[in-house]
Amino acid sequence: MKLIRYGQAGKEKTGVIINDKRYDTSAFGEDYNEAFFENDGLNRLATFLKENEGNLPEVSASERLGSPVARPSKIVCIGLNYAKHAKETNAPIPAEPILFFKSTTALVGPNDDIIIPKNSVKTDWEVELAFVIGKKASYVEEADAMDYIAGYCLHNDVSEREFQLERGGTWDKGKGCDTFAPIGPWLATKDEVADVNNLRLWLKVNDKIFQDGNTDDLIFSIPKLVSYLSHFMTLLPGDIISTGTPHGVGLGFNPPVYLKPGDVVELGIDGLGTSKQQVKAYQG
Repeated sequence: MKLIRYGQAGKEKTGVIINDKRYDTSAFGEDYNEAFFENDGLNRLATFLKENEGNLPEVSASERLGSPVARPSKIVCIGLNYAKHAKETNAPIPAEPILFFKSTTALVGPNDDIIIPKNSVKTDWEVELAFVIGKKASYVEEADAMDYIAGYCLHNDVSEREFQLERGGTWDKGKGCDTFAPIGPWLATKDEVADVNNLRLWLKVNDKIFQDGNTDDLIFSIPKLVSYLSHFMTLLPGDIISTGTPHGVGLGFNPPVYLKPGDVVELGIDGLGTSKQQVKAYQG
């Protein structure tokens, strides 16, 4: 299945994509949130779709898409998880996964605007594969890890490099600004993705390709990440885990290239769709 949420920001309705058409699932009566995933929502939704085949209202392609997952308990990200990306930033290959968090208030729809924060001069892009936790995970063995994943989605891990690297402390300051987590267009369940270890992911700014990588360059695999994270924190249903970005970020160029108002960012991953964001200046 491909799950979507659509409509006005903060008032999204639920839907699905079937044969490239969008259908409303409001009659199912639940948002795609922690309670949905925790209570076998994917299987119950599949049954609902079978029972209502041919009777679901179609959703206009002009409707705004929101994040396919309602605000999760946390958004956990992995830093420097592609070998070529670590090389371009002159960083050593991590011995263990590097963790940071994005604030849940950074979450926006796939085609919503990116707002450059107040006083920012180094706002950057990062195309990433994200996965969504399907059931509570604590001290999970790597061999069992895939059982805890509900599905996958596209994520632009927008980053303010000065806030992240020059303002002291952890990376989180440069990662959690408003609009810094465009997710979607959809959440694809695991059966929709044939080989998650061989997906092309790309990003362009103003029609110029900057990132063009493949998940086969991941340093730490998805099962490894699920198991590793679950030994430091409980992962709850609906939590979003972003697996890192390939080479080609603005920080990695000499001189660096950063986003400015008027730029257009487009990105995509095989099987997980594409998204497009306009870059705008903060208006206080």
